[in-house]
Amino acid sequence: MSLPGKITPVDPANPPLAVIFGLQGRVLSDEQKAFFKARNPLGFILFGNNAQNGQNGNIEDPAQLAALTQSLRDLMGRNVPILIDQEGGRVARLKPPHWATWPAAKVAGDVAKTNMPQALHDTGALNRSIARTLKNVGINVNCAPCLDVAFPQTHVIIGDRAFSDDPAVVGELGIAACKAYLDEGVIPVVKHIPGHGRATADSHLTLPRVDTDLATLKNTDLVPYFALLRQKFAMAVWGMVSHVIYTDSDPVNPASCSSAVMGMIRKDLGFDGLLLSDDIVMNALAFFGDMGQRTTASLNAGCDIVLHCNGDMNEMKQVANAAKGMSPDAVRRFNASIALV
Repeated sequence: MSLPGKITPVDPANPPLAVIFGLQGRVLSDEQKAFFKARNPLGFILFGNNAQNGQNGNIEDPAQLAALTQSLRDLMGRNVPILIDQEGGRVARLKPPHWATWPAAKVAGDVAKTNMPQALHDTGALNRSIARTLKNVGINVNCAPCLDVAFPQTHVIIGDRAFSDDPAVVGELGIAACKAYLDEGVIPVVKHIPGHGRATADSHLTLPRVDTDLATLKNTDLVPYFALLRQKFAMAVWGMVSHVIYTDSDPVNPASCSSAVMGMIRKDLGFDGLLLSDDIVMNALAFFGDMGQRTTASLNAGCDIVLHCNGDMNEMKQVANAAKGMSPDAVRRFNASIALV
C-alpha cells in the first residue's frame, strides 16, 4: 500500500461540505460509505477505543489503520484530510503495543526553564517522530500542538497538555512543533484559540467562562499565537476554536459560536488560516440545541469548518442537513494551507 501524497485542493466551483466527520468502527460500513459519498464532507477524524467513540473506535493496529485511511481516500476519490489527536501524554489515539509512547508537552516546557535549546530540540524531534508515524498510516493532519498557557486555575482537562505558564515559552515550543509537522508533510492544528488555560471547567461537560479583559488576553493567552503568526509558514497552520465564553468580547456565546470572538481572532489577532470548531458534540454547546443547530451557530459565527467527532449517524445527518459547502474564504484558506505543506 503506497503512502498518500499531498492533500487534494478544493475546487472552488464545487466545494465539499464544511464539515469534518468522525466515524464508528474499524472498517467502513455500507451505510457510512453511502452517507459520506452522498454528503461529501471535507474530511474525517479518527479515534481509538475508550476515546471519543468508546468501544466503536477506529484503531486496532498499523495495517488496519492504513487500510481504513486508504478506504476513505478511495471512497471520496481524493486525498482527503484525515485528522487525529496525537499530542503525546494523555491525549494519544495511537498507543502501545503497536505505537510508541510520547511525553506530554509540559515535559519540554520544564526543560525550557533551564535549557531552551534542548527543549526546542526535544520538541522538534518528538513531533517529527509523531508526524512520521501518522504519515505511515495515512493520517495527514494532527490536532496539535496546544498553545494554551497554563495558569494556577487551569483545569486538569488541559493540565500537562500546556507547554508552560510562560507565554513566550509556549510560543517558541509551539512554533518548533508546527515546523516539525510541516517539515514532515503533516498539517498541525493549534488549539484552543483564543486560549483554554484560564478556564476552570471542562468544555466536554459544561460551558466554561473566562472574565479576563481582552487587553490582558493579548498580553498573555494570545502571545503564542502572535509569535506563530510572524512565521513564514503561518498560513499552513490550522486553528481550533474553543467552546469557552470570553465575556469581554461576548458575554453569551462561546468563541466557536461568537461572531464577535471570531472577528477578534481574524482582525485583532490576525489569524487568516483555516479555523475549525472544537467538537460540537461537547456539552458546552448543549444550550444551542441539536447538532444541526450547533452546526448553524458555529458556521454563522465564522468558523470555516465544523468538527463532529462521534460518528453517530443520526447526528451526522443533522449536521449535514444544516451545513453548507465551504465558503470562498474557507476554500482560499484551505488551498493556501496545503500549497505550503
